[in-house]
Amino acid sequence: MKRLRWPSWMPIDPYIVVLLGTVGLAALLPARGTAADVASGASTAAIAFLFFLYGARLSTREALDGLKHWRLHSTVLICTFVLFPVFGLAARGLVPALLTQPLYQGLLFLTLVPSTIQSSIAFTSIARGNVPAAICAGSFSSLVGIVVTPLLAAVLLGGDDVGFSTDSLVKIVLQLLVPFLAGQVLRRWIGSFVTRHKKVLGLVDRGSILLVVYTAFSEGMNQGIWHQVSPVRLAGLLGVEAVLLAVMLVLTWYGARALGFGREDRIAIQFAGSKKSLASGLPMASVLFAGHASLAVLPLMLFHQMQLMVCAVIAKRRARDPEAAPDAPEETADASGGTGNPSEGSAAHPVQGQPQDRVLR
Repeated sequence: MKRLRWPSWMPIDPYIVVLLGTVGLAALLPARGTAADVASGASTAAIAFLFFLYGARLSTREALDGLKHWRLHSTVLICTFVLFPVFGLAARGLVPALLTQPLYQGLLFLTLVPSTIQSSIAFTSIARGNVPAAICAGSFSSLVGIVVTPLLAAVLLGGDDVGFSTDSLVKIVLQLLVPFLAGQVLRRWIGSFVTRHKKVLGLVDRGSILLVVYTAFSEGMNQGIWHQVSPVRLAGLLGVEAVLLAVMLVLTWYGARALGFGREDRIAIQFAGSKKSLASGLPMASVLFAGHASLAVLPLMLFHQMQLMVCAVIAKRRARDPEAAPDAPEETADASGGTGNPSEGSAAHPVQGQPQDRVLR
């Protein structure tokens, strides 16, 4: 596929521009009635297919080998499902002075979502960190999150806005975990095909997320979402998320050092332990929040873009560390171990020999 060059001075990932355009499309032409039912069904199928591809890309051998590095994965899981929620609960004190109750619920839900997979891998590779560990850490976090995130949401959010039940947990498992396991089972026969066509299938990754965003914000328009969020509240939310991201980046880096991890492992912990997955969070929110999903995922969408922009800068600086191996590759690796773009809307990175350009596939 032809590559389109994106200027290095442009701070926004082009995919995020498309993402925001999708929100604008939903604002102008929201799906209603039968069209909304069709869009909802299509988004459910698209996310299931996305997790099927995740399963087909992950090498079973890498996953089993990754279990040996249990200290690293335990650290990432603690950051994702313990430290993040603690800070989310602490933000309750900002209501109503800085955040409205619905925005706070979205922020708290953001802290419960699992880590990213491919963008964590991509930034770890750019920074010359432990890529196999990042592959396993992101995958384990996503799998654990399929069960842990709904349970945490039920305990910490509660109320009528969160429709947690056994049925909702079953829906999330059927939509995310079952397709992932199916991809693992069929990897023996389709793994090479997925690897050969990873660029085209990467478009499926991103297209799935766009479809879910359109469906969620169409529901939000029908519910009058933009009448509930003022520019001042939006600015306050961005400020809170910037502080949250900065704190987690500092804790994952220096905390990993205090625990005795080497440089490459610290890089994997920092990128896998400080980020949240839009691909996992969107379908979970659509099940747990139903008609309120659009407002619930707004903090996640903003945090997602922020983490990508900041981590892209950090990864490039880590690659220039004196400790970095001089012969380590700077290209990104996808979940199958090959090179590719950071999925889930991640910021593109300089390609070797083209330091002034960023690439949009």
